[in-house]
Amino acid sequence: MNDGKTDHAPSGLTDQTVVVIGGSAGIGLATARRVRAEGGRVVLTGRDPARLRQAALELQPTDTAAFDATDTDRLEQFFRGLTGPLDHVILTAGSPFYMPLADMDLAEARRHFAERLAVNLAVALYTRDKVRPGGTLLFIGGTGARRPGVGLAIASALTAALPALTANLALELAPVRVNLIAAGFVDTPLSASLLGDRLETRREELRAALPIRRVVGPEDVAALATHIMCNGALTGATYDIDGGQQLLVH
Repeated sequence: MNDGKTDHAPSGLTDQTVVVIGGSAGIGLATARRVRAEGGRVVLTGRDPARLRQAALELQPTDTAAFDATDTDRLEQFFRGLTGPLDHVILTAGSPFYMPLADMDLAEARRHFAERLAVNLAVALYTRDKVRPGGTLLFIGGTGARRPGVGLAIASALTAALPALTANLALELAPVRVNLIAAGFVDTPLSASLLGDRLETRREELRAALPIRRVVGPEDVAALATHIMCNGALTGATYDIDGGQQLLVH
C-alpha cells in the first residue's frame, strides 16, 4: 500500500563519487567526462600510466591509480585504500577474445575466460562495504557474440554469462544496484586497435546499415551509464546499446 511517502535515492550526480575502472580511454573516459559535467567526482584507474596522467590533467579526479584490473590482488588493494563512501563503480576495462577452435591456445582461452569473470566478481566482492545503499555497480559487456560464429566460442560464453552474473549479484548486493550495459560496435581506441586498417571500412558499413545511420560512440554509452546511475529503480538488468545492429539480417 502506498502511504503517500517516497523513498528515492538522490537524483543526479552532483557531489557523488564515481569510480571508473578503465577510465583513461574509450567508454571509461567518456563516462568520467560526463560524470564531471554533471557535477560528480571521479576516481580514475587505468593500465597505461601516461594515458592516465593525461586524463587526470583534463578531469581533475579525486584520486588515480595505474594498474591492470585483471590483477585482482591489486584491485583489492586499490579499493581497500579508498576512503569515504562511494556512490557508483563502473568497470570498463577488458577486451574481447576471438579465436577459432582450430587455432586455439587452451591456456590463453582459459586465462581470458577466468580473468573476465574474476574481475567482475572482484569488483563486487571488494566494494561490498564501500558503495552506499542505492548506489550502482555497472559492468560493460557486448552484444556481438549473441549469434554463434567461428571464433566466437569464448566471447559467446562470456556474453551469456555476464547477464546471469549481473542478475545474481543484484540480489546478493541489494540495496546496492548492479546492472550491465551490452554494447555493439563502439568507435573507441580499442576498436581501432582490433580492426587496424579495416576500421574505416567497418565505420562505412555501419553508417549505411544501422537504423540510426551513424556509428555508436563512447559518449552514447556514457550517457546510458550515467542514466543508470541516476535512476534508482534499475537493477539486475542488461541494457543494449548498439544503434540497432542486432536488428540487421546477417
